[in-house]
Amino acid sequence: MTVTLTGLATVVPPTVLHQDEVREVFGSQPELSRLAKRLVSTSFGVSGIERRYTVLTELGERTAQPGVERVFYDAESGLLMSPGTKARNDIYAREASRLYVDAGRAALANQEEFSAEDVTHVITVSCTGFYAPGPDFVVARDLGLPADVQRFHLGFMGCYASLPALRLATQLCQADPEAVVLVVSVELCTLHLRTSDDPDTIIATSLFGDGAGAALVSARPIPSHEPGFELDRFASRVAPEGESDMAWRIGDHGFEMVLSNMVPAILGQHVTGAVRPLFAPEPDLARALDEQRAGEVIPHWAIHPGGRSILDKVESALELSEAQLLPARATLRDFGNMSSATVLFVLRHILDSPAASAGERVAAMAFGPGLTVESALMTIRGS
Repeated sequence: MTVTLTGLATVVPPTVLHQDEVREVFGSQPELSRLAKRLVSTSFGVSGIERRYTVLTELGERTAQPGVERVFYDAESGLLMSPGTKARNDIYAREASRLYVDAGRAALANQEEFSAEDVTHVITVSCTGFYAPGPDFVVARDLGLPADVQRFHLGFMGCYASLPALRLATQLCQADPEAVVLVVSVELCTLHLRTSDDPDTIIATSLFGDGAGAALVSARPIPSHEPGFELDRFASRVAPEGESDMAWRIGDHGFEMVLSNMVPAILGQHVTGAVRPLFAPEPDLARALDEQRAGEVIPHWAIHPGGRSILDKVESALELSEAQLLPARATLRDFGNMSSATVLFVLRHILDSPAASAGERVAAMAFGPGLTVESALMTIRGS
């Protein structure tokens, strides 16, 4: 049975954060130590990011707007504020709902085979906020999905969560060949940015942005010209170390990200073993991985750009070419790390590339707390 992903769409909020301007704001906060200010300058400067997007319009302001209440940033004084978790989550509930619906609607419009009435299941993904009735409910209601649509939400898993969502969608389609599953990931990471002397917090502040991705997954027959991916296989592994090096906890002033500088080294050491189960069912692929030729037999790699140094380590460990890392590096440059939504942006970049052809294989990987490595093997179609 062939399960196919179609309609892949990506959406970002309208406010752009230029990395050099954000660096100036975070580096100028009066409570920072001299060491922290130097770390802000370094972290932002070497991030590989030029711009990110945010739902926080006030972060994009360079002059104060009279009569507008400030929650995160006062452009007049240049000071960052520290709202509580409730204030941040209230914004999440409002703004994420819009992006979930926009991304889901874009996925439906981005393909020709399915309409809203065909959707049998909804899977929503996020780790940057909570509310109930949740985003799965909002998507079903606002897109006019059938009354009996089945709904699932994968919450608080972190940056790798879109791949388990696609795996769950695949399993639903394998169990019911008539199923049509709408998968939507929305992450509003900038809601949790804050000023701090803590190195992990500074690194996270230099990386994260907001964005959404969505796609339809089905085993129903789809016209050969419809662009997308055949979802061949998935794998999941946890590195034997690094549990405390990447974590995501709820604090009094937003969600607190732990992202130590050991993460790239740990991933570089264990990423080959983590993807071995993905390649094992195909002897040629397994042999190529063992012989460090994986880049020769898999032309396209959708690597989650958790940060520039993570991409460097994965490129080196798997001996991939610069061209094979281009989709991930371009996504990092233009959007930053949008947690679980990011790998969908990388896949969209590959699908849009003139270098991608139908029948070529794609290996996708995303990393998150654990340290967990989620991976998927796909085949390009319709390109």
